[in-house]
Amino acid sequence: MRKPLFAIPSFPGSNGEIDNMRTLKRCGFDGFVFRWNDSLEKLRDTDGYFFGAGFSYEDRGRSGMVAARDPLFRFMREESAKGKVIIGNCNGAQVLVESGLIPLGDGLRMCLAHNAIKKTDGTVTSPGFLNEWVWVTRTCKLGRCATSNWSGTLHIPIAHGEGRFVTRDKDLIAELKKEDQIAFCYSDAQGQVDASAPTTPNGSMLGIAGICNTQGNVVALMPHPERTTLGDPYFLSVLRWIETKGRVKSDAKATADAGMTVLKSRSPLPVEIFIDTVITNNEERTVEQAARRIEPSLALKQYRYVGLAEDRVEELLSALSFFNPNKEIAYVRKRGSIYRWNSERKELSATDKSVLSGITLLRRDEPDTAGTKLGKGAETGVCYDCRSVGKESLLKRDLSQVFCNSHASSLQIMS
Repeated sequence: MRKPLFAIPSFPGSNGEIDNMRTLKRCGFDGFVFRWNDSLEKLRDTDGYFFGAGFSYEDRGRSGMVAARDPLFRFMREESAKGKVIIGNCNGAQVLVESGLIPLGDGLRMCLAHNAIKKTDGTVTSPGFLNEWVWVTRTCKLGRCATSNWSGTLHIPIAHGEGRFVTRDKDLIAELKKEDQIAFCYSDAQGQVDASAPTTPNGSMLGIAGICNTQGNVVALMPHPERTTLGDPYFLSVLRWIETKGRVKSDAKATADAGMTVLKSRSPLPVEIFIDTVITNNEERTVEQAARRIEPSLALKQYRYVGLAEDRVEELLSALSFFNPNKEIAYVRKRGSIYRWNSERKELSATDKSVLSGITLLRRDEPDTAGTKLGKGAETGVCYDCRSVGKESLLKRDLSQVFCNSHASSLQIMS
């Protein structure tokens, strides 16, 4: 009898291919690694896809953003509509959410954001990258999706820095509950869901660990059932799904998030630091390439940004943990003038360099845990100085979403 054949898509920076292959074979599948730039002809006979762990494109921009905008996903939308099973774990989940295949197939409706825990006093802190074991339980009906035909709990590892399911669309949560798409949540060993830490260690809303699409054939899960035999029920469920349901076809197809977005203007803070790199900024180049798929004329300059309510320039730029003068260049804007930081003299020098010469966008994560660490009044983010492109083009929703996922960050135009 022919075994179900799964492709394991691999992007630059992916690292879970061996784990995925081992698990698929152990659970009764055949599989092969499909590199992102291989011919789509190799996928003709596949029954499904397993997007695995890693740091696709080094998480440049944000986790999953670049891979989700790869031309491969035009094909993935077609495969999803045919009812083929598409599962993504960890980075694979991030890619599926960023692609719009999860949760409703109609655009960017959620984010897998930086881990952030809200304390009882209302403050928010980041636990950083999490590498630990968790309990996960099924919270949808038995067999609701391709990976949910099991009972009890799974004791499996997590390994992520951006695993917090979050959305600003209140109607979406109601929709997901109504359609039983909140498939898996963090729990204790007995299956009791608790959205607070330490049970839900990353701050994910409602304790969500995994979500499925409406048809149930696409599933995004942040933990790693493929890294332990304790997670095998997750994959054996897929085997039963294919054997009993085949392909649950849908007339709906995931589409690009068309339309325009509204960007507010931002007034300068009293002191602002813009940090450039001495050598080529690979993240800058990759984000530019992703944006050029939508707006080919765009040229991008990227800076790390820190805004301050008071002058703490010398304190921050003298700290090697904050700024490395061997690798970075710092510019400071005060009262409308631009200065360059002289690390040897520990002082600002006048410069005629035009740091912000285009339309400058500032993306800030919310909550801004990095700003909180720097002290009261500090704000951090990433500046995208967009050149050779008009404001109207930057307001296109699909282009602005390259720079920012609005479910976890804000995007403003700097003045």
